[in-house]
Amino acid sequence: MATKRAARAHKIAQPAFVDEPVAAPQTFINRELSSLEFNQRVLAQSLDPRVPLLERLKFLCISSSNLDEFFEIRVAGLKQLLELGSTQTGPDGLAIADQLAAIHQRATSLVHDQYACLNDVLLPALAAAGIEVVDQKDWDADTRAWIERHFLAEVEPVLSPLGLDPARPFPRIQNKSLNFIVRLSGKDAYGRDSELAIVQAPRSLPRIVALPDGGGRRRFVALSSIVESFVVHLFEGVQVLGCYQFRLTRNSDLFVDDEEVDDLRRALEGELAQRRYGAEVRLETAANCPADMVDFLLQQFALTPLDCYLVPGPVNLNRFSAIYDLAQRSDLKYPPFTPGLPARLVGATDLFAAIRQRDVLLHHPYRSFGPVMDLLRQAATDPAVLAIKQTLYRTGDNSPIVDSLVAAAMADKDVTVIIELRARFDEEANIELSTRLQEAGAHVMYGVVGYKTHAKMTLVVRREADGIRRYCHLGTGNYHPRTARGYTDYGLFTCDEDIGSDVHEIFLQLTSLTRTSKLRRLLQSPFNLHESVQALIERETAHALAGKKARIIVKLNALVDPRTIETLYRASRAGVRIDLIIRGVCAVRPGIPGVSDNIRVLSIVGRFLEHSRAYWFENDGSPELFLSSADWMERNFFRRVEIAFPVLHKDHRKRILKDLETLLADNCNAWELQADGTYVRLTPDQAPPVDSQALLLDHYAGVPVPPAP
Repeated sequence: MATKRAARAHKIAQPAFVDEPVAAPQTFINRELSSLEFNQRVLAQSLDPRVPLLERLKFLCISSSNLDEFFEIRVAGLKQLLELGSTQTGPDGLAIADQLAAIHQRATSLVHDQYACLNDVLLPALAAAGIEVVDQKDWDADTRAWIERHFLAEVEPVLSPLGLDPARPFPRIQNKSLNFIVRLSGKDAYGRDSELAIVQAPRSLPRIVALPDGGGRRRFVALSSIVESFVVHLFEGVQVLGCYQFRLTRNSDLFVDDEEVDDLRRALEGELAQRRYGAEVRLETAANCPADMVDFLLQQFALTPLDCYLVPGPVNLNRFSAIYDLAQRSDLKYPPFTPGLPARLVGATDLFAAIRQRDVLLHHPYRSFGPVMDLLRQAATDPAVLAIKQTLYRTGDNSPIVDSLVAAAMADKDVTVIIELRARFDEEANIELSTRLQEAGAHVMYGVVGYKTHAKMTLVVRREADGIRRYCHLGTGNYHPRTARGYTDYGLFTCDEDIGSDVHEIFLQLTSLTRTSKLRRLLQSPFNLHESVQALIERETAHALAGKKARIIVKLNALVDPRTIETLYRASRAGVRIDLIIRGVCAVRPGIPGVSDNIRVLSIVGRFLEHSRAYWFENDGSPELFLSSADWMERNFFRRVEIAFPVLHKDHRKRILKDLETLLADNCNAWELQADGTYVRLTPDQAPPVDSQALLLDHYAGVPVPPAP
């Protein structure tokens, strides 16, 4: 049925075109609810029997981690606006209070599904496979004795129970930390009544503890179960009536007023120290926690019942990710693969020569990220290289990219690095790597006040026999070798003179803050990317109205910019066939008669995180294709430094179009957005199964497509 619906979506409706407003509140999907729908699609991977069992557990953990960040950033921002008395609404017209109520309702359903997945599906399946998370009620005498010894030796020494009385007020609770509220009865050491205490679990304690193997089975126990069972050891002389876990989520969005600070780095360091104690946003408690104790906790944190979630299991599902490695079961994971290489790079020892011959296109993770690191390694030791310039957003720990930049700087090459200190949750790591680069002699800049530098660019300046030549790497994803194994992204090596000149101009702009000459090939925000995207869509609209070939394919992580959506709606009304592959948040409402009949929206959720951004325009038979670091969001268009770069070679454009068509044909990992904001998972039905990621692995990396189950 889903496949038939998808086929109908490709029949181009031809409504009479009237140039009148098309964007009303009912034509937009709420951004926050769309984000929760994405998390539901991630969770669905945990329930898919085609996915290896430990990978299913991993998807559950990702869903939990995503939900944490959603509350830390998005819900926190809404609550802050509400407290400030803001009456603003989004394009969908929902007031802030209404959004928070709708979020609670949708998130409650999602949390219920997460724990049902864990308790009713994954834990039994893991146990059947020889991996057991042992619940308290199932501990035999030997297991209980071992856990008690572990508690006394490894856990109790680092716990500090805090009795509550007027001299000891309620303690500060760190963001997302594991805590227990304990109900007591009896007299304390000073003859006073004991009623309540708080036990905080330090982050140094592992949340999942491996038990001695039992008959070849891998067995684990959650720290929360250990503390709940043996907390009595912490309260000698009084009776423990109950012990209940809870977790508090706080606002984790760092705020630095760029116009008011003299030193961005120092200001961020100050904010980082306070991140663990931002404003309270969400309370999670054990499902069996008595109502009066839940009310007590809500009162302590100035939260309401809409901020509370009762959970039948450990309060942080993401901690189960430890089992993925501890279980040591490769048979329950995705099979490993070796990324491929473009034919011209196989055996190549001189990357500069290969790039001079022709542009090189990489598609990660199907093709290796190695050439990107190799280019920087070669540039660091090549006497002909005069300068290296690079933007860094996220790099990961012990990055070989940073190693090469350090080596180049120490070899007296001119190295300039634009580091975005405000890359969310990587701020501390970026501060550390900036120190390392500066100590090596590199020029380190922190971007532009008021704008995040999100563009992915590398420029290598080399003196050659015929003069100075610029070599560029431009990408859609971060310079992060580990995520390049799990995120889909495109990267392009080129020494095209116009592109090299544009990249040079943008680096001059970022370092000197001077105006650049008019760019020849690249589109850049916050300057012309938004208006260029509008113009490209409008050109397709004009082609359709003139009876010419017109089609748009866009692949993004998120699409919420209202002006762009309205322009897409106008194109749809003109008869332009529009295919949107939007992994996450999408405010477009497809299938509205007379507005978005010709728009189809798919979300691909599979083994790899779909992260690449591509904008493809038919242009009456002369296609134009841009790859980019930018999603179609107001922040990317107006509050970030982003680039979109053209794919100039016809063969590369054909290859990427084929990749996009493969994604659009997917009926194994694809979800189709409905007009009501829900997603329907596509299934093969009578059609042959199409697993786009497996097919791309087969094409690029030579991994055979597994047979359909």
